[in-house]
Amino acid sequence: MQNTTKIRQQAILEIIQAGPVYSQEELALRLKEAGISSTQATLSRDLNALRISKIPGEGYVVPVRHRPLTADLSSGVLRIQFSDHLAVLKTRPGLASAVAALIDAQSILPIIGTIAGDDTILLVGRVDATQADILDALTPIIPAIKDRVVI
Repeated sequence: MQNTTKIRQQAILEIIQAGPVYSQEELALRLKEAGISSTQATLSRDLNALRISKIPGEGYVVPVRHRPLTADLSSGVLRIQFSDHLAVLKTRPGLASAVAALIDAQSILPIIGTIAGDDTILLVGRVDATQADILDALTPIIPAIKDRVVI
């Protein structure tokens, strides 16, 4: 998947999560306002790839795998510590695999992948990713992550 596709699809997720969207035309307009041009055919493919469905009266709905962690799981992330573009996340015992799976499912641009144990996750960022990039990318799924940074 090209970077432009990932950027567009991330923007689609953010737009739909921010408030109701009832049509592809409305979605295309909001994308254009965000500086991203897209055709109707491309939007259809993106919505299909992201498994976003349309519910009558509610508009487009983001699947669970693209939603933020539940409060219980998010609060299970205790701290994050960086070493260049690598990060170690400490979780409550038994939660590391679930948190890592959610991070990996997001296809977050500055994050290449994760390796999880019982209570520890090794997060590998792209070589050019800054700590701020990684924290910004994690914030939608772990809202308080910036408060859990250990220096």
